[in-house]
Amino acid sequence: MGKCDHINSCGYHYTPREYFHDNPAVKDTLTGQDGYGNVTSTVIKSVVKSSPKSQPQIPYLPYAWVELSMQRFDINPLYRYLTIVAGKEKTERLFNLYKVGTSKMWHGATVFWQIDVNGNVRAGKIMGYDATTGHRIKQPFSQVSWVHSVRKIPGFHMRQCLFGEHLLADTSSLARTVGIVESEKTALIAALFIPDLVWLATGGMHGSFNSEAMQVLRGHDVVLFPDLKATGEWRCKAKMLQSICKSATCSDLLEKMATDEQRSRGLDIADFLLMEDTPQMILQKMIELNPALQTFINTFELELVDAGKME
Repeated sequence: MGKCDHINSCGYHYTPREYFHDNPAVKDTLTGQDGYGNVTSTVIKSVVKSSPKSQPQIPYLPYAWVELSMQRFDINPLYRYLTIVAGKEKTERLFNLYKVGTSKMWHGATVFWQIDVNGNVRAGKIMGYDATTGHRIKQPFSQVSWVHSVRKIPGFHMRQCLFGEHLLADTSSLARTVGIVESEKTALIAALFIPDLVWLATGGMHGSFNSEAMQVLRGHDVVLFPDLKATGEWRCKAKMLQSICKSATCSDLLEKMATDEQRSRGLDIADFLLMEDTPQMILQKMIELNPALQTFINTFELELVDAGKME
C-alpha cells in the first residue's frame, strides 16, 4: 500500500503513515457504523506524490587533476610533434593556454581537458598520437578514452562543453571572432597560425555541437570551419547558431580550395595550414640530415627568429 508501481523510475514512495499524517480526517472514517448499526470500512487506495522535476546537476572533475597532468610534456607525442612545427616555446605556451595535459596511458597520451567558461572541468579526453606525423593512432586499436572512465568514477554522466571554452572567460574575447573546428588538435594548430581568432573545438562532427553547449557563444561573432566531409551538415548547424550568436557563418574556403582527392580524405583546415613547411619544420629536417647542427645550435644557444620580427 502506498508504493508506486514505477518506484524504480520515479524513485518516490508515499507511505500510508505519510498519507494519514497529511490527511487526519480520513483516518477517522476508516472504521465506523452506518445508520443501521453495521460496521463499515473504507478502502483507501494508494496515492503517489509526483516528485518535483529538477535539472540534473552537471558533474565536474577536480581541477587538481588538470594541474597534475600539466607536466612531462617531453613524453607527450603530440607535444613533440608540435615542437617540430612551431618550436618548444610556442608549443609549451599553447599547451598551457589550452590546458592540454599528459596521461600515463599509452606512453604519454594527450589529455584534452574540457573546461567551461566558469572554470569547471567537464571532461578529459585521452588520445594517442604519433610523434613524427602528428596523426592519431588507430591501429591496432583507436587510442581514445576518457578520464572519468579510466578513473572509474561511478555514475558520472558527462556533459561536454567546447574544448577551449575557458578562453571565453576573458572579456576581451568578445572583440575577437570565434573559430569553431572539429578536432582539438586542429584548434591548437589553427591557434598557432591564425592567433587573431579564438579557436574552439567541438570534439568531433557532433561532439558538443548542440544548442545547450553553444549558448556560451551568445554575443560572439562565430565562423565554422568544418572538415571537408562535414560541410553540408555544419551549414545546417550554422542556422541554429544564428539565433544564439551575434553572427554565425559557415566557411566554404576549404571547399573552394580542395581537390577531389582532398575531399575524399576529409581534410580539415589544419591539414591545409601544414601543407607548406614552417621555418621550424625546415630546421628540423636539416637537423635530421646533419645531427651536428643541433649540437652547434645548443653550444651557441641559437634561436630561430621569424622573418617578420627582423623587420
